[in-house]
Amino acid sequence: MGDLKEFDDLDKRIIEMLCTSSQGSYRQLAKQLGVHPTTLIQRVKVLESKGVITGYRAKIDYVAMGYDYCGLVHIYSDDIAKVYPKLVDMPEVMAIYDVTGEADAIVMLAGATRDDFSIAVKRINSIDHVLRTNTSIILGTVKSSSEFIPDFRSGEKD
Repeated sequence: MGDLKEFDDLDKRIIEMLCTSSQGSYRQLAKQLGVHPTTLIQRVKVLESKGVITGYRAKIDYVAMGYDYCGLVHIYSDDIAKVYPKLVDMPEVMAIYDVTGEADAIVMLAGATRDDFSIAVKRINSIDHVLRTNTSIILGTVKSSSEFIPDFRSGEKD
């Protein structure tokens, strides 16, 4: 596991900038950071090799794309390891979280229509080893995980 203390100020600024937007050339990003592009490229490669930066992708508004029904499905199972491969193969599944608590997993699900969403929930319920589910429809997003920027001040002494 990493430790927030192992990142120097430049690493922290690079991570914060890439969390905000990874668009733009290394030259543009380096200029904003006040470093040489080669320095930025080397630092990013190190962060990638450590597994801190695992990829780059656009932030998508799924409702704007027509996915009007998104929800969280709490899955209760007698053998969740056998359920995961079936969930991974479902095109409606946006994310699968292995969790503690009453549920064995929580799935984020998307459907273009209410019927699409309902069919996907029923398919989850029909998977062997799924005992039951509890579904919550997402009415709106106040803050998404793609908006999270690490707080490098946590753990620092005042």
